[in-house]
Amino acid sequence: MAAHFGRRLRKGAATTAAAAAAVAALSASQAPGVTSDPDKPAATGTSASAPEDGAEQNATGNSPYYTDLPPLNSPSPSPSSTAGTPVTQGDAEAGIPATVLDAYKRAEAELRSAKPGCNLPWELLAAIGKVESGQARGGRVDANGDTLSPILGPQLDGNGFALIRDTDNGAYDGNSLYDQAVGPMQFIPSTWAWAGRDGNGDGKKDPNNIYDAALAAGHYLCRYGWDLSVQADLDKAILSYNNSQDYLNTVLSWLEYYRKGTHSIPDGTGRLPSSRSDEPGRTSPSPSPEKPGGSTPKPEQPNNTPKPAEPSPPSTPSPPATPTDTVDHLADAGTAKLSAMAGDTFAKKISTRAETKAGKSVGKIRVRFTLIGDTDATFAGGESVAAVATDSSGVAVAPALKAGQKTGDFTVRATVVGRPAVKGLDYAATVTARAADALARTGEAPLTCTAGGEFADQVTVQATYQGAVADGVAATATLVKSADDTTVNDKGPYFKDADGTAVRALTDLVTDANGRITLPTLYADDTEGTFLLRIVTTGGATLTVELTVTAAATPSPSPTASATS
Repeated sequence: MAAHFGRRLRKGAATTAAAAAAVAALSASQAPGVTSDPDKPAATGTSASAPEDGAEQNATGNSPYYTDLPPLNSPSPSPSSTAGTPVTQGDAEAGIPATVLDAYKRAEAELRSAKPGCNLPWELLAAIGKVESGQARGGRVDANGDTLSPILGPQLDGNGFALIRDTDNGAYDGNSLYDQAVGPMQFIPSTWAWAGRDGNGDGKKDPNNIYDAALAAGHYLCRYGWDLSVQADLDKAILSYNNSQDYLNTVLSWLEYYRKGTHSIPDGTGRLPSSRSDEPGRTSPSPSPEKPGGSTPKPEQPNNTPKPAEPSPPSTPSPPATPTDTVDHLADAGTAKLSAMAGDTFAKKISTRAETKAGKSVGKIRVRFTLIGDTDATFAGGESVAAVATDSSGVAVAPALKAGQKTGDFTVRATVVGRPAVKGLDYAATVTARAADALARTGEAPLTCTAGGEFADQVTVQATYQGAVADGVAATATLVKSADDTTVNDKGPYFKDADGTAVRALTDLVTDANGRITLPTLYADDTEGTFLLRIVTTGGATLTVELTVTAAATPSPSPTASATS
């Protein structure tokens, strides 16, 4: 997808031939890291792997893009078949505006940390940025990464393009009737609504900012667990951005070119592309045959022949309704209560059925599931949005939902992709703190100490939940007055804090990966007797441990010398 900039140039037959030669040359070799399986066809044929079933509507809405190819790496320009139209050569195309290049590299670094298995190369972002907007119109951005003027694709009104009615009330594209692709990476508003990221840390997610757009594109390309060092996954990721074989070939060509070497150039000095996918070469209609020396004579009609009536123009038939158009509402398909402890995967998946007004199920439409609220829960793959196609019974099952570390309630909203008029269906979900329902000591030795001394053994306990190890569970340990009085005892055994001061209550304890807690060393004051240590976890698991303090040993008196006479 590309923005409109400058006058559109039309290519002649010579340029087309040169471009075809460039494609052939670039397709003949694979760049390092993108070599395809030798047993599989290269990605430059006439077919390509489509995105996985359930993939979200592509980033650009299959909008137009720039088709200019990188120059061939030859010592001198190759002559064209027609004088005056050589294939562009040289180092100029390898230059990427400084701020744009920085945004690509910063996005790669963040994805390397957030999704290391994706293996996203920044050169892929550069290749997509080249074909989508000519690197933000040659780097016309400010120091913060904001474009100096809007970069908009054509409105997607179904007239030569996809039909995508307005989804953002014109907030991003200024168009309240139809969506338009926006910004240097050309996201359509409905995709940006869930894929948008804040790449420059200013607290906003703006598709017109190259840092935000580059990071969003990186996350978009890394969903579904794709590994972009694998050719098949790389192809799927690129096709999910714009589902066109020619688009795939063009992006792979620029990816290879940028991997061979790039350099930074000043912002605003980048070379602008000139050829777009929606501007095919035009041919003039064939002229009518003429007689030598004059125009073609019209056949004479006898005066008594009535002039035939002009036929009425045929009426334009209404386009047939798609399955999506027939959806009237969404209904729950047996989803159980959504509750999980922090860090756990929810036991049940969300199931939603698409139905017509008459209650008939609708298959093969897409349902989007979006997480709403203050939560760090995610779907499989670490995303907050997932789109799934309904099966033959009209049911879409969301990917597994994993709770984060934030506890509390949030909402999962199901909506019909492409039908904003259909009311969304909300599911309430709850994340609870990690809990244990049982505690036990790991040792059986009695815990004894003499007054004024130190207990030889530390107390170690094991927490479980429904028989399984309960890791990450909060707990407290308190030396209580009695079994019936759980207030803190003011005498008897005690722990020491960092300053060596006696403390008889510990908070902020957490079980380790094995569900265990080992308490600090216990000391005894000069009070003898039996004392109680009570350990309690989140979830109510309780264990009371007896501690015995005995009298200190009394030293034997020294023998006295007997009297002598």
